[in-house]
Amino acid sequence: MVATEAAVAPASSKLDRRVYVVLAGLLLAMLLASLDNLIVGTAMPRIVGELDGIKHLSWVVTAYLLTMTVSGPFYGKLGDLYGRKKIFMSAIVIFLVASVLLGSSQNMAELIGFRALQGLGAGGIVVGVLAIIGDLVPPRERGRLMGFAAPVIGVATIGGPLLGGFLTDHLSWRWIFYINLPPGIMALALIGTTLHLPHHKIKHKIDWLGAVLLIVAASALMLVRSWGGSHYGWGSWQIIGLAVIGVVSTPLFVLVERRAPEPMLPFRLFRNRNFSVAVWHGFLIGFAMFGAVAFLPLYQQTVQGASATNSGILLLPMMFPMFVVGPLVGQVISRTGRYKIFQILGGAVLTVGMFLLTRLDVSTTKLTSGAYMVVFGIGMAMSMQLTMLIAQNSAEQRDMGVASSTSNFFRLIGGAFGVSLFGAIFNNRLAAALSGMPDAGVLPSGGSAKLDPDALSKVAPQVKGPLLAAIADAIHDVFWWGLPFTALVFVIGWVLKEVPLRTSAGRAGEHLSGEVPE
Repeated sequence: MVATEAAVAPASSKLDRRVYVVLAGLLLAMLLASLDNLIVGTAMPRIVGELDGIKHLSWVVTAYLLTMTVSGPFYGKLGDLYGRKKIFMSAIVIFLVASVLLGSSQNMAELIGFRALQGLGAGGIVVGVLAIIGDLVPPRERGRLMGFAAPVIGVATIGGPLLGGFLTDHLSWRWIFYINLPPGIMALALIGTTLHLPHHKIKHKIDWLGAVLLIVAASALMLVRSWGGSHYGWGSWQIIGLAVIGVVSTPLFVLVERRAPEPMLPFRLFRNRNFSVAVWHGFLIGFAMFGAVAFLPLYQQTVQGASATNSGILLLPMMFPMFVVGPLVGQVISRTGRYKIFQILGGAVLTVGMFLLTRLDVSTTKLTSGAYMVVFGIGMAMSMQLTMLIAQNSAEQRDMGVASSTSNFFRLIGGAFGVSLFGAIFNNRLAAALSGMPDAGVLPSGGSAKLDPDALSKVAPQVKGPLLAAIADAIHDVFWWGLPFTALVFVIGWVLKEVPLRTSAGRAGEHLSGEVPE
């Protein structure tokens, strides 16, 4: 086969220097989108106090995540149809305009609406970065570039809460949004002047019915995740109704996509075994990683008594491997063309890391918990980048955008369901442990799986010990439930067929000369 012959050809020895200039702009934009998912957390008390919106607090986060998740497949498809560069730059502009509007918000309604708009831009940024990297370099060289994305996620995870707290304390909460403007404008300038992607004019027919069904299905399921057990009980008509809408609209979406001439999600992609494996791999990674790791700050702030800022610093051991292991794995993959071994090893290390997290209890020291997180972080760093690399290598160039967005979409959906499932497990375990315990009135409000550390300091000393033990045991159960999902990540690695990474997607740098501008 021609593809196989090309795949075994030696990879180019050195990527064009201009690729790295474009990459700087891409990663700068990705940092903004990832950072704003977390930066608002530490500023929320000040925001709701000034805008008097405590009842709508969760919508500030939900609106962003919802539009970011739902819009991803649209950007992937539109980029494939109308050209990647213009769609990507439009997403950055939407994000920056929303940032200005957010900083000038006068009430919670405006804040929530503008956060939804900002999430709309963020969805296009994340998908655009991944798809453009797929356009610029062949899969064989792509590993080393994908390796740089893992540190960006690590910086956003740790830096978001820290930067949000610093700006809120020393300037104003409005600056957590205004701070996006300088790097955003810089990213626009870099992309606008250095990136030139070829685009061929073809006739298009938008799959509007499929688009509507995708929005309905994804929105309903995301709202079930966000509202279930917090705003409404799991047995309430609101949650049941949303679940029914999501369950009914999903098969309808599949039916429509199979018949659409230009489907939002081409199901022919799933005929490729490796693409299906990559998508489910991403779903499981999101499910286990986001679902379980969401409870580490809770453990640190309640059981270990860390402050909100210090809990972010205490997560550094988990993020540090992303700065070392991620780029290193990317370099090895680019040089050898071998990636299956890293998916298997990544799943194995991730499973060991999750098992170690099940050992956390009230007596675990911060040094020990940090060592456990290092192991878990190594597993994440080895596994995360492979999902996108394999998905893109399994798709034709014309489907690069939709392949990238589909992989990212399933990872986000997996994370959303992981947080919901593990949150329900935590709440049920904690409620059972505290039933009958005197003066233990600090259950998560409405089952939101969040405890106020300040409330714990007011609990009577004779109750605090058993209470912390109950919290630690509930979190312990969450990690035990996460263990089978990380084990599945390991198992699914063996199903993967190691197809040689392509060495052609256009020569690295040929889209940077300006000879074939979009």
